[in-house]
This record gives sequence, C-alpha cells and structure tokens, in this order.
Amino acid sequence: MPLKESEAIILRTYPLREADLLVTLFTRAEGKVKSVAKSAKRSQKRFGGALEPATCVRAFWRDRPGSELANLDSCDVLLSPLAAAVDYARCVALAHVAEMLDELIPDREANDTVFRLAWAVLQNLESGAIWMPITYFDLWMIRLLGFLPPLDECIECGAPLAGQPAFFHALRDGLVCQLHRRTASSEMSAESRSLAARMFRNPVDRFADEPCPNSRLADLRKFLMQIIDRHLDRKLQTSAQLERLD
Repeated sequence: MPLKESEAIILRTYPLREADLLVTLFTRAEGKVKSVAKSAKRSQKRFGGALEPATCVRAFWRDRPGSELANLDSCDVLLSPLAAAVDYARCVALAHVAEMLDELIPDREANDTVFRLAWAVLQNLESGAIWMPITYFDLWMIRLLGFLPPLDECIECGAPLAGQPAFFHALRDGLVCQLHRRTASSEMSAESRSLAARMFRNPVDRFADEPCPNSRLADLRKFLMQIIDRHLDRKLQTSAQLERLD
C-alpha cells in the first residue's frame, strides 16, 4: 500500500502487545485514523516523544487491506505540548481537546474546519491561561457539529434575548427567556453571551491577552458541556476534571 502523509494531532495511545502502541490520530487529510505503531515502545528514532496526546505532528502511515487499523510508520513533531510549561490545569485542558475530537469526530471523515480549530487552540493553551481557549474550542466545536441553537433568542417563543435575562437547563439545548424559565435553571450572563458572539467573529489568538479567570465564562462552559453530555449520553472524563478546576 502507498505511504500516506498528513498533518495530524495525536489523540490517544494504548498499549498493544509487548512493544506496539494503538494510536488514534486526527489527520487533516482523512479525519480520525486508528493505527498501530509497531515497536513504538522501543523505537526512539521513529517516534520519540511524538506520540504524546495533543502533539501536532506530520504523520506517515499505510492502510492495511481488510483492516480498520493502519500501520503508523513514523511521526515528525511540529508542535509539542511539552515544549512549554505543563501544570495540571494545562494537562487537563490538552486532554480535553483530544477527548472531544476522539469522541465527537467520526472515523475517516475529513473535517478541515475542525482540524484548523483544534490546531489553533492547541497553540494558545498556555499554563495559567486555559479558560479562554478551552471555552472557544468547546463553543466552536458544538457549533460546527450542529448542536448549538441560536444564543440570541428564546428557543420556546423566539423572543430576542438582547438586553434580557437568559436561562438554560440541563434537559434542553438552548436559552430561554424569563417567561419560559424552568425550575433549577441557570442564568447565562449578558457578558458571556456577548463574548460568545465575539468568538464567532474572531480567531482564538485575538483573545490571547484578554484576562479570563476561571470564574469568567463558567456559565457558558456549563451550558456547552450540558449539550455535549446530552448528545453523548454521558459526561466526558475531562469535562468532570475541568469542572473541579472551575
């Protein structure tokens, strides 16, 4: 089989036999590819630190006839998460990006828009500054996957929410007005809604110098994760970890 090549993001690795690794990549050319890296535990020359989750690489692989698993030949590191300071919060944020891609992107379905989003966000995830890029990533992922209803009107009656309180509930995807608020609803602040609108108009690096403590946008992140939980019918492991950091 011919050798294939693409920019890719390492999502997950699992031990396979004595020296091999099962590697899931999100490639720009073909979407999510599951592969076997033979002797990866022994071969520093071919892989080195290239198989760390959230590492951006140039991957080389060959498809195997009759198998869902490709043979991963080698990877050249283009952007390593280990090149900058790594604390627990940044580790969780990096893992969250990888887990979201792994759980929500179908196998072998190229999606250049999502790939560029993830690549840009990974470059902006720095220790002590994870909340803005993580919120940006989750917001755009849910929008690109078609899960996000309009944030400027009530999903029940269509009333505009500009200048009005807006509420969300764990059992529905969108925002509602005061009239259609349910018991145990949470309010989303006008600031969070305004910032979400700005995120749709600007690249992630435009927010790099904007302060974002964990309390800021917490309501928006909660809203987004409730949507993901409903569509997956379970909570992501990293979502729970991020909530504890919040």
